[in-house]
Amino acid sequence: MQISSRILAEIGRPEVLVQWGERAVRVAVVLALAWLFTRIARRLLGQLRNYTIRVMDRRHEGSTLETEKRAATIISVLSKLSSLLIWLIALVMALNELTFQIEPLLAGLGVAGLALGLGAQTLIKDWLGGLFILFEDQLRIGDGVIINGLSGSVEEINLRTTLLRAENGAVHVIANGSITTLSNLTRDYSYYVFETTLAYGADTDQALTIIEAAGAELLREEPYRSLILAPIEVMGLDRFADRGITVKARIKTLPSKQAIVGRELNRRVTAKLETAKIPFPRLNATI
Repeated sequence: MQISSRILAEIGRPEVLVQWGERAVRVAVVLALAWLFTRIARRLLGQLRNYTIRVMDRRHEGSTLETEKRAATIISVLSKLSSLLIWLIALVMALNELTFQIEPLLAGLGVAGLALGLGAQTLIKDWLGGLFILFEDQLRIGDGVIINGLSGSVEEINLRTTLLRAENGAVHVIANGSITTLSNLTRDYSYYVFETTLAYGADTDQALTIIEAAGAELLREEPYRSLILAPIEVMGLDRFADRGITVKARIKTLPSKQAIVGRELNRRVTAKLETAKIPFPRLNATI
């Protein structure tokens, strides 16, 4: 009780309260500066992103869309790393102002980091995988990809994980070190592959002409003309199935725009085939 009374009396002294008040003010200043530096770093990185895009556009190093996607990916990672570094420094300075002995803490963190490095091989593997993804430009934010059999749009790339947004809205979190197969469907350009099955006995030559005409219409009309990079490529009869003959074509589009063009192509081809009375396979009647 006497010790507690002495401590309370010591804390209650005016000079002690003034000292702690000054320390609290300095801690508040440190945190405010950390917040300010974080905002400044993000703004500078944003300006660096815009400058890089302008330079690459002048040099004609890839399309503007691809350049923007790559710049957004790298800037996103750099922004997170810079914020983490700033706030770590601010935390150390705040603890120092509050008279905490940070030397033993830093030494303990060093030992813990060594133990973590020896034991957490999976974590290191994920970080290395993330670095290779960034350095080799394998993925960009906004790319449509298939990773380990999971398809979706790249929503976020971190050093440890990659986030995919599936078509149904689900978010897939994939550890970078576990990526074994990666298919990028939107690098530089995309293809929409069209195929349909016609009944045996259908006029396939007329059907192929209709498909080519529908593709030519899209190439002449907006908003599809600005999304298409080349005329439709009619591949012809692809295979003979049990129910009929499969015909195939493909059309080259801007990255990630193949679905927009493909859906309209499907609509027009279906309407034209029905108008020309080209038969589709009959479905077996069920009871």
